[in-house]
Amino acid sequence: IHHNKHPKTIKMSTAPKITFKITLTSDPKLPYRIISVPEAAPFTAVLKYVAEEFRVPAATSAIVTEEGVGINPSQSAGEVFLKYGKELRLIPRDRVGGRCGRLNGVMCE
Repeated sequence: IHHNKHPKTIKMSTAPKITFKITLTSDPKLPYRIISVPEAAPFTAVLKYVAEEFRVPAATSAIVTEEGVGINPSQSAGEVFLKYGKELRLIPRDRVGGRCGRLNGVMCE
């Protein structure tokens, strides 16, 4: 009989995490949330979570860069981080004026 001297360890998946600082620009106090999400997480989930945190409707909100460039949420958090960095802004779309396009200074890519 063979006995292991060391107990078998269970390795948990430690997916790489991405940290974002997302500011709610429609509030004059500019509140923000810092969130860490798995690199592979869909960015739509990030948008939904942050919108819920700020108590604004996710379906009518957009996340943009500090420069006002709209971010297409149908990509991973890692892709967004690599393209746009960690500091982003949440804008309820009634403030933006619509979906993508040059509207109120916000351009969608």
